[in-house]
Amino acid sequence: MMVLMAKDRLFLIRPGFEDPNRPGKTFVCPYCNQIEGLLGAFPDLAARIEVVRVGFPRPRADVIAVVGEENQSLPLLVFADEAPEDAGRAGSLSFIQDTRRILDFLAERHGFPSLH
Repeated sequence: MMVLMAKDRLFLIRPGFEDPNRPGKTFVCPYCNQIEGLLGAFPDLAARIEVVRVGFPRPRADVIAVVGEENQSLPLLVFADEAPEDAGRAGSLSFIQDTRRILDFLAERHGFPSLH
């Protein structure tokens, strides 16, 4: 599973999805939506990363193709190059899935405002 990336890639669940188990209601992922708010507030900074929005249902083929079936939980930030020590691994790629850690990393590496 060799995936070359020019930018860090951020996977989010597309907002406004319907849960098949609760038809007629629209939902957002509360974890992904925290990051969506930051991306929307700072679109120039958001252009520094590749953002991929995928549907809610599993399997999430776009995510599986990059980090494997066992790492489908979102949000997910996959690193194009150097990664922090606490990053997970999938083949040759490193990633983080914790929302707070993703927000901290976007501030550290890409210039987004910090939350604290």
